Amino acid sequence: MFINITDSETGNNKASSVKLVEYLEKENKLKANNLQKELWFTGGRHDVSHQEVRVKIDNNIAKLSHSDAKFFLVSISPSEKEIHFLKEKYGHDLLEEKLKEYANSVMDIYAQNFKKESIKAGSNLLWYGKLEHFRYYSNTDEKVKNGESKTGDIKQGEQMHIQIIVSRKDITNKIKLSPKNNSRGKNAKHSAKFGQFDNLSFKENSENLFDQMFEYQRELKDTILFSVTMKNDKVDDKKSLELLNQIGENLKESESEKYFEILENASLENIPLFEDIVEIFSFESLGILNGLLSSKQDRYEDNKNETFKRKRNRLL
Repeated sequence: MFINITDSETGNNKASSVKLVEYLEKENKLKANNLQKELWFTGGRHDVSHQEVRVKIDNNIAKLSHSDAKFFLVSISPSEKEIHFLKEKYGHDLLEEKLKEYANSVMDIYAQNFKKESIKAGSNLLWYGKLEHFRYYSNTDEKVKNGESKTGDIKQGEQMHIQIIVSRKDITNKIKLSPKNNSRGKNAKHSAKFGQFDNLSFKENSENLFDQMFEYQRELKDTILFSVTMKNDKVDDKKSLELLNQIGENLKESESEKYFEILENASLENIPLFEDIVEIFSFESLGILNGLLSSKQDRYEDNKNETFKRKRNRLL
């Protein structure tokens, strides 16, 4: 699952939303007049016109200055694996409906992430979603640069995703809310006034929501927990997740309950300790553990030797 918050795909969110709304109408413009067009949705409605979206977003800007952001774009992009899973579970006809239900719940998480007493759910926000079926090549894609595809060509594979325009102001047009305020409480006064948005927490909670809502069994290597941890500098956390990932790939049926219980409780704020994993998956109950630890130590020694060689060569 890839979820991202940007200013706008058209590069400007400090003026009218007209360019972004028109951009997100691109699939409707490509359809023949006799084919049903994809309308916008919000809350319990699925019949919103693009004109209503533009008017409502552009009029919800009380006391915002010329240089203030007026709206943000939330992109919800399931992986091909996740789309295939939903198709098998619900069939093609229900797939779009289920993704829209998920998007509604994601906006609840978005609202709650500001940690403001008056902002409890997506119903406190002014937002509109648009389901898109395709993605298109741009001039920055490698295949376009290599001449394999042209700008504007449809990308292959499952590309269904949802784009959401959400107003900077809440639905009462009184409260400013910015997902770009990621102070994490360093400035308590500022956070209390404008909301404190933890972007990683939003993404992790949205991923967990997908798994719970659709009973999706996500592999550890496909989680934001694994992705973010592998990019940071905390060696102990990396060791823990690398070991868990290898255990998962070699898991015995009898050990699955322990394994998934650990994963359920693991998060970016609570990564299990390496020593605890070793204790839970004892050598007697999980024969692969000894081999995994040995191979990990071998790789560690190889990396250490390689680092020593590089340093020595720089000195020569």
